[in-house]
Amino acid sequence: MYTAIEYRVDAAIATITLNRPHARNGYTVTMADELRSAFDTADLDDTVRVVVLTGAGKDFCVGADLSGGAFGSTSPADLPEDWAEPAGRVSTRVYAMNKPVIAALNGAAAGGGLTITLAADFRLGATDSKFGMVFSRRGIAAEGCSHWLLPRLVGQAKATDWMLTGRVFGPDEALAAGLLHSVHPPAELLDAAYALAADLAANTSAVSVALSRRLMFEAHTMTIDEVHRLESRLVLHTLLGPDTIEGVTSFLERRPPRFTGTVGKDLPTFLPWT
Repeated sequence: MYTAIEYRVDAAIATITLNRPHARNGYTVTMADELRSAFDTADLDDTVRVVVLTGAGKDFCVGADLSGGAFGSTSPADLPEDWAEPAGRVSTRVYAMNKPVIAALNGAAAGGGLTITLAADFRLGATDSKFGMVFSRRGIAAEGCSHWLLPRLVGQAKATDWMLTGRVFGPDEALAAGLLHSVHPPAELLDAAYALAADLAANTSAVSVALSRRLMFEAHTMTIDEVHRLESRLVLHTLLGPDTIEGVTSFLERRPPRFTGTVGKDLPTFLPWT
């Protein structure tokens, strides 16, 4: 049913693929809305444990499709004040995910093609990848919640460098700064992403992962005492759930765990972000 992306599920891993290779996966409003829908689908499906986000063709996404599809046919002057820009529609959805997200960044990832990945849990790059927060060189404000997310990933100094200069940089700099978690030959990139996804799906508790990935974001706006109180409630909640016994038992028995908890039925109801 999608026209700008593809969505499939196999062995507990959902793959979301930007699918406009003829336009180097140029970002459009349609792509933004379809991505948000696909992340909704993955998050609500308890058979899905991990999401891999990638791009068809040589490039992940070169940014907004400047041929006319980037922001739809409406003139900016006619947009309402509460208009939500397309990259942020995806970043905020990825931020709110209960499932870990792995972005496999092949080729170019620039502008919105980079900002939509900043809320992902892992970003893997190829040895020929290129990255850029190119907004200052296009005369447009940076988007995708990048002013909030990027400094938290790479620090204020590096984020300022990339944002203000708008320069393009390679995978070695991205890895050293913490934007990337690993770098791989292009032909091995997707395999590395799936290997990481398979490890997460097989060996981690869906409930524990959901709690940790979101709390690490939310803790930035909380005091240490608030975090301690919430963590204390979460420890008690998980101790009463099915996964703690299985995690300890499998460790003592030296076997892989068989976690049965799901985010659909085992997340606590007292989470402040729900």
